[in-house]
Amino acid sequence: MGDQLLTLLRSVDTPTVCNAIEVAQGKRGFNAFTRGTFIASRPEAPAIVGYARTAKIAAAIPTTEDPATIRTRRMDYYRHMASGPRPSLAVVEDLDFPDAVGAYWGEINANIHRGFGMSGVVTNGVMRDLGDVPADFPMIAGSIGPSHAFVRVEAIGVPVTVLGLTVSPGDLVHADRHGALVVPPEIVPVLADSIEKLRLTERLIIEPSKAADFDFEKFEAAWARFEAART
Repeated sequence: MGDQLLTLLRSVDTPTVCNAIEVAQGKRGFNAFTRGTFIASRPEAPAIVGYARTAKIAAAIPTTEDPATIRTRRMDYYRHMASGPRPSLAVVEDLDFPDAVGAYWGEINANIHRGFGMSGVVTNGVMRDLGDVPADFPMIAGSIGPSHAFVRVEAIGVPVTVLGLTVSPGDLVHADRHGALVVPPEIVPVLADSIEKLRLTERLIIEPSKAADFDFEKFEAAWARFEAART
């Protein structure tokens, strides 16, 4: 992914990318996106874009593993997050979902992952410390809570499922306050053109609707142009 495409993807929202993928595919039916509602730490922040670094966590009950194993896995987790292609983002599945209670994402982990050069995180788990996390490390989470409970890493670098979306390590992910999606690899070379085509097509209906003399007849004519441009 080149710098120009990265800049473009950061400037558009996830619904736009979702629609643009269908433009590129020439049909409806793209389904590699999340279901349900996320909470964004910074709803106004630009989209998070990057190659996924994945993990699974749990927190509701204490682990039965020995502390040395937990510590080793924790360092392996951070090593994994610090490596791989850039830009990157963390995609972390909380195995306790939908009853997640342990906030893995707060001031400490947000600063660590930001320091690794990561763009942000998408998780079905819990976040906290919203007044203290870095402004340039957006967190998109399933819930907000005060405690870390018994949180620990359970798996690293494996496929994860977050609100219905399965993400594998290295997948190109686009996410914002609306949710997240995985960009099909074959779409990447034409994605910029598809976004531009989508924008031009949408203007055919949006711009006339803003005119003071807009009425049903003008809508009908604009809609005909809009539909013709989409085929």
